[in-house]
Amino acid sequence: MPASEQNKKTPVLYVFFGMIATGKSTLSQAWAWHKQLRCYNSDWVRKELADINPTEIQRKTIDTGIYTREFSQKTYRALLDRAGARLLSRDSVILDASYQYARDRQDVKDLARNLNCQVYFILCRCSEKEMRRRMDEREQDPTAVSDGRWEIYVQQKKRFEPPDELEASELLVIDTKAPLEELLEELDRKLP
Repeated sequence: MPASEQNKKTPVLYVFFGMIATGKSTLSQAWAWHKQLRCYNSDWVRKELADINPTEIQRKTIDTGIYTREFSQKTYRALLDRAGARLLSRDSVILDASYQYARDRQDVKDLARNLNCQVYFILCRCSEKEMRRRMDEREQDPTAVSDGRWEIYVQQKKRFEPPDELEASELLVIDTKAPLEELLEELDRKLP
């Protein structure tokens, strides 16, 4: 049976998560292109909800402006709504966000369970040195959507809840320092 028919039968929800500058968006976009799937990015959705141009820089601190817990919850609800609509159509879909709290990851699991879908969480990691290099590079990119900076990472690191609640069968930890082609090959080997 062709992969496209299999996806129609049992849709898959892929969740690329982790801290700032760990390569979530780069890898999730590449996976979306590779699998021909829709990908919803929290930075895009957040700014869309705030009626802000995606590339407009928001230099707020971690708990202000569009980065308050309340606005983050609104963003995560919108991500779930958009993913849910795709999954109801029996289309696989990708979510790209930090999902730093276990309760937010549980909401994703609940959605997948309620819609009878598979869910895979892909935890993106890399060294702090590489994260800093990526943040510095992004700082110079006028098309960058993420507002992640080192001082926000330091706060996020304190808050990030390890995904201990996830089953081994639904969690893949990946070091994003490797070349993108190798990362996609690893995902192909380990995910449907």
